[in-house]
Amino acid sequence: MIHYFHQVDDPYSHLAVQMLKPLGERYGVAVEISLVLPPDEAAAPEYDLLKEYALRDAARVAREYGVAFPAAVARPDEKEVRRVNALLAAALQKGNVVELAVEAGEALWAGGKAAIDRLVEMHGVASARETNRCLKRGTAKRAKLGHYLSGMFCFEGEWYWGVDRLNHLEERLAEAGFDKAPGTPMLAPYRDMVLGPVPQGAHRPVIDFWFSFRSPYSWIAVPRMLKLAHHYNAELRLRFVLPMVMRGLPVPRTKRFYIVLDTKREAERAGLPFGRVVDSVGNGAARALAVIHHAIPLGKGEAFAELGCRAVFADGIDIATDGGLLDVARRAGLSDETVREALADPGWEKAVEENRQALFDAGLWGVPSFRVDGMPAHWGQDRFWALEEDILAAMAARR
Repeated sequence: MIHYFHQVDDPYSHLAVQMLKPLGERYGVAVEISLVLPPDEAAAPEYDLLKEYALRDAARVAREYGVAFPAAVARPDEKEVRRVNALLAAALQKGNVVELAVEAGEALWAGGKAAIDRLVEMHGVASARETNRCLKRGTAKRAKLGHYLSGMFCFEGEWYWGVDRLNHLEERLAEAGFDKAPGTPMLAPYRDMVLGPVPQGAHRPVIDFWFSFRSPYSWIAVPRMLKLAHHYNAELRLRFVLPMVMRGLPVPRTKRFYIVLDTKREAERAGLPFGRVVDSVGNGAARALAVIHHAIPLGKGEAFAELGCRAVFADGIDIATDGGLLDVARRAGLSDETVREALADPGWEKAVEENRQALFDAGLWGVPSFRVDGMPAHWGQDRFWALEEDILAAMAARR
């Protein structure tokens, strides 16, 4: 049994729900759908920014994975969201929710009031009380099973977010012997950078890269970012920021737990070590930021970024200590004197604030994030395929 949690006004849920029917057909597993409310503020800080970013990101993800999302979209009207929730709450009782959820989602995201009218007339709706009860029940079930987001699949206690992590779920189902078409391509295969031919004589693009020394996803992004930037001879601007909790943004325990587990399997996919973790929040992160602020002008920023993140998440080195920090700095080519000067210089605090403001100006708030030549920014270590597309587009446009 796969449990799937659907939020009708979440773009990623609309992408994910389109995979339910082919998933059931390919693997022969039952899928139980629950309707859920949006995540609370602690689980999804800066939710307004997330909603706007998700509109743009989902459209691009849809093209990559071969599912549908309207090309010109806006946030759906709240009245129509309530009607679709009522429509699907009634459908859950009748057992015909999967295809209807897809059809209703298409109408909702395309602003098709008339199409929703037709669906309501054909299928009926639950009362406001019944709908609210259905949403609360699904949200409580999600919390009991151990998660906080929508567009989530849960199988035997393991969680998979949307089409981006469906490859892990498919592998898990195949290992369990459920795959009816072994040896054929997965429904949602893993996407990553390709590192194809480099256009000759092309414009040299600039990549802004935001990362944190406390973000596990940053660790599995940094070495791949360096590889990608060097391959295309791009100029890489390292935009180091404070960890979210040091910026006053909450990270609940359930979220931290999921992120670590998700990073572990994504690290394995990328061929990177992960697991010997020494939390750098507080003094460790601050000291690393001070050092990288001095390392960048010396041409050692990239090395320190990679080794510093690796120290925290793979090597088990405590960079809050002098011994740990100096060890990382020396391997990055920095002298002890440079480290001492960096720790005595508060200039990193201004740089961090400038980087944070630039991140928000780009419409994002979390790390790792990146953009090419001021183009729309991307969030997440699972968007390297999109970053590479942007690099090639930028190079082609200014040859």
